[in-house]
Amino acid sequence: MTAARTRLEDTRSAVTHEFVVDGDKGYVTVGEYEDGTPGEIFIHMDKEGSTLSGFADAWAVMASVSLQYGVPISAIVAKFKHTRFEPQGLTDRPDIRPMATSVLDYVAHWLEKRYCDNDD
Repeated sequence: MTAARTRLEDTRSAVTHEFVVDGDKGYVTVGEYEDGTPGEIFIHMDKEGSTLSGFADAWAVMASVSLQYGVPISAIVAKFKHTRFEPQGLTDRPDIRPMATSVLDYVAHWLEKRYCDNDD
């Protein structure tokens, strides 16, 4: 059995969310399919060229390809919530995650709040 990739339309809606974890500012942008489900993720950290920025870019590509091959966003969220590495600490969005254990932890909690059913 071969998996099929469902790419997004050339013109698509997207949501961008600004965040801060322990003083490090970043943006997560999610490109959406026509039905509003996520199909690609981009993470931009203000510290360009840093290890964190490169890792965030690579993770976002992996998550995007996974989504396009049908992996549910809830599965991605479940695997990356509570990951622990620097930077970690206070965020500027206590309604999403007052204290993040990593940038991926924060992003996973935001994705869950935005895209997952509360019943998941």
